[in-house]
Formats: sequence, C-alpha cells, structure tokens
Amino acid sequence: MTTTTPPVTLDDVRSAAARLRGVANRTPVLRSRTLDALAGAEIFLKCENHQRVGAFKFRGAYNAASRLTPEQLSRGVAAYSSGNHAQAVALAARELGTTAVIVMPEDAPPSKRAATAGYGAEIVTYDRYTGDRVAVAEALAAERGLSLIPPYEHPHVIAGQGTAALELVEETGPLDALIAPVGGGGLIAGSATAVKGLHAGTRVIGVEPEAGDDTKRSLEAGRRVTVPVPRTIADGQALHTPGELTFSLNRRLLDGIVLVGDDEIRDAMRFAFERLKTVLEPSGATPLAALLTGRTGPLTGRVGVILSGGNVDAARFAELCGTPR
Repeated sequence: MTTTTPPVTLDDVRSAAARLRGVANRTPVLRSRTLDALAGAEIFLKCENHQRVGAFKFRGAYNAASRLTPEQLSRGVAAYSSGNHAQAVALAARELGTTAVIVMPEDAPPSKRAATAGYGAEIVTYDRYTGDRVAVAEALAAERGLSLIPPYEHPHVIAGQGTAALELVEETGPLDALIAPVGGGGLIAGSATAVKGLHAGTRVIGVEPEAGDDTKRSLEAGRRVTVPVPRTIADGQALHTPGELTFSLNRRLLDGIVLVGDDEIRDAMRFAFERLKTVLEPSGATPLAALLTGRTGPLTGRVGVILSGGNVDAARFAELCGTPR
C-alpha cells in the first residue's frame, strides 16, 4: 500500500508559523454576543484586517520570500495581484532588503495601488478583462531574473496563509467548523490543512461571491472549471479559475462552498462597522455575509471565521455602505 504526501502539511504550516514569529502580527480574535445569538453558535472572528498590510496575504508572501537564497534576493522578486498580495510582497521584499515588481490590474483599488507603491514596489499594469496577468509577470520575471511569488499557487504561500487558522485554534481550542473566503484558494487550503491536521472532524466551509463561483463549480464537476472574469465588489475574489495546486488540496479538504451576493456583502461590511466596530473590505466580509444570511446552514458548537482583510479607503467604504437597502 502506498500513500501520497500532500503538497502542504500541518508541519509546513507550523514551520511557517516559526518563520513568521516576530515578523507578522498575531491578529486578534473578536467575539460578539449579538453574532453568537444570530448564528446559534459560539463565533470566533480571526481579524486578519489587523495583519500587516491589512490582510492575511503578508503571511504567505513573507514565508515564501524569506526562503529565497541570498542570490535570488539580490535580483529581486515579482508578483501579480489585484492588491493585497501586491502589498504583501512589496512589504516582504522591503523587510528582506530586496526589490519588488508587481503586476496589477488597471482597475485595482487606488488605495491598494498607492500602498503597494508606498512599500517601494515598481508597478506594471494590465487589463484584467483582456490581459493575462500570469503571462505578463512570468515574462517580466524571466527578462529581469526575478523570483516570482504567486498569490496562491505555491506551497510556501499556502503554508504561510494557514498560520492564521493555526493561531486561531491555538487561542480558542478545537473548532467544530471554520468559514473562510475563497479566491485563488490559498487561504482556505492552508487553513483547512491546519485545522483538519489538528482536529480531523472540523468542517471547513468556503465562501465565494455569486459572480465568481469558479471553485464551487470546480468541486461539483470534479475538475477545474473556468468562468467569465467576475464583476463583483469583492475584487480580491474576482478570479475565473481555481489554482491547480490549491484545487488539489481543496477538493480533498473542503466540506462545501456557499455563495453570497454583492448586496449581502455590503450588509456584512455595514454590520461589522456598526456592531463589531471593525472595518472590512468586500472580500474580507464574505464569510460574515454567509454567516448572517444563514447560507452556511445550521451551525453548532465553536465556529471560527476568518475575516481576511480590511483594505478599503474611506470614500469606497462610504460608497459601498452609506445607504442601507
């Protein structure tokens, strides 16, 4: 009898946690009696909007970049991202004394683009609806001799993202369920690796925007499915197909995917601001939206929820949340 070792294991997540100690923030876990009553369970909110760069992405970016050789670091790094991974790689590069070139869509939120430049990165833009960001970034990396750090298709990135869930379980104890957003699939793949490695019975539920249900369709089909480039306020989840590596993990580890609409995401952002006193960007609010709408189905016991980020500027936040439906 032979067994196949998965590309990312609990030991990999623990190794990433050791590397991130003292560099990444150990983000707070928020409780709300109101939310507990609405959900019918004990809810533990892992606030990655308080992570460096304002999102979980710094975990994976730094874990991957810090494992490059001195020679690779001397040449610099490259990445492609709509915003949060861009900022994360730019900051990781600065922390490690190297340079970064980031491929970003032309319509990336101005606040995310400004923050990426503020960390010292060079920005190269493309049209997300007609261009191929991976091809652009790979060509740049090859031309300049840069090390490419993708936003999710990399075992060190996935392991780094999983440290958010590892910290959550270390603080709260075993979870009956974990809810997390799904974009390219790196956060939930790493998180599922961590929580199921610690407690095999934990249910892991992913959340996608209705317009970007590529992972849900892929899991139902048993293969990676491509959808039209999503038009959704959840820009961090506006992907058209799951990653090959992340899908190989998620089809084995996830217990389900649920969908939320843009209006429900707005409601969740408003709830977080008014009732939880915390600011979430649209992608960071999708798990909360799933919880508030009951899309996750009945929940009992102890439920972890990863609020993945809070990178939204004041004008955009007001535009999205200013007028309730």
